[in-house]
Amino acid sequence: MIIPIARQGYPFIILGLAGVVLFAWLDLSLGWGIAGLFTIFVAAFFRDPERESPQGEKVLLSPADGKILLIEEEEEISFLTGRAIKISIFMSVFNCHINRIPISGSIEKVFYQAGKFYAANNDLASAQNEQNALVLTTLAGTKICFVQIAGLIARRIVCWVKAGETVKQGERFGLIQFGSRVDLYLPTAARLRIKRGDKVKAGLTILGELP
Repeated sequence: MIIPIARQGYPFIILGLAGVVLFAWLDLSLGWGIAGLFTIFVAAFFRDPERESPQGEKVLLSPADGKILLIEEEEEISFLTGRAIKISIFMSVFNCHINRIPISGSIEKVFYQAGKFYAANNDLASAQNEQNALVLTTLAGTKICFVQIAGLIARRIVCWVKAGETVKQGERFGLIQFGSRVDLYLPTAARLRIKRGDKVKAGLTILGELP
């Protein structure tokens, strides 16, 4: 079975294949071997498999593949107002990096913020790294926020949705290139099914239910 690849990966794949051809022509086995491994890595990084997402008006799906880095309650003033549950998902370079909508609703706002490039598993990343935040109002009228955050290696955030758009649970909304983090802010009354250290998959893993 052929796994689809996000179009953002094609330039890197072409570059890698060009390197393979060039080094093979020059009879430099180490060179074409490294170029070949680079091509395989890039193809795996930009993989975009089809997924059948669970549906539910209050069911909350993971927006990213990766590992739950932290779950904590804090005062959230940047994107929402008041106390919120913050869930941070760390995406290593080996995870699928396609981000998916956690719950159906409408995109109220999209905030892009330039910033630094701390390692994505560093707590400073949430506040100081380059990031793109989306505020979504669910069909039931609840507001949540999910934030794409660049990392040490990740230097480009891609977002395919805009403010005012209606989105469906499990739909693709963007990606972050080469290792990153996604933070999710929820009402404190949300009932979670996950814990710190759990591994999750975008559009498949149920994080919990909204009130």
